[in-house]
Amino acid sequence: MEMQRCSWVGDDDIYQAYHDEVWGRPVYDSQELFAKLCLDGQQAGLSWITILKKQKTYEAAFANFDPSIIAKFDEEKVESLLLDKGIVRNRLKVNSIIKNARGYMSYTANGDDFSQFLWSFVGGKPIVNTFRGMSEVPTQTPESEAMSKALKKLGFNFVGPTICYAFMQAVGMVNDHTTDCFCYGKC
Repeated sequence: MEMQRCSWVGDDDIYQAYHDEVWGRPVYDSQELFAKLCLDGQQAGLSWITILKKQKTYEAAFANFDPSIIAKFDEEKVESLLLDKGIVRNRLKVNSIIKNARGYMSYTANGDDFSQFLWSFVGGKPIVNTFRGMSEVPTQTPESEAMSKALKKLGFNFVGPTICYAFMQAVGMVNDHTTDCFCYGKC
């Protein structure tokens, strides 16, 4: 008998592994959250599986998403990144990761915790939803709108309310596995 998954998963092994082992599992590490937020921004206008398949290349190209290194990237580095076929070669998206790293570094310079900041939008613990089908799942919420506004104020971009909500789903700030999915109880 096959396990019941959320209907968006499909048959691709990479997507199934992502759904089963990553999506919706709470993440509290600041750098991991930064990486995921940047990757979600890269998805804008594309399917998530496109970015998922390029994730390893993104990690190599962007110093394993170490904000302290990325924040120092200059125009020469941007030009070399735009030649990398393993990432989305869009100048705005490449620059957004650098801009986000600078925002992250500015925010954490005084000892502020990026993870606590992000998790504050859901009261510090996952919001557990009880959606029976994907048609019930919103694309944005008041929490994702507040997160988006706060991140933009810090200098981040490619962090609109829809991207923020996808991010919140991915890092387990909200459990949007449908109630019939075998992962629902695990998250």
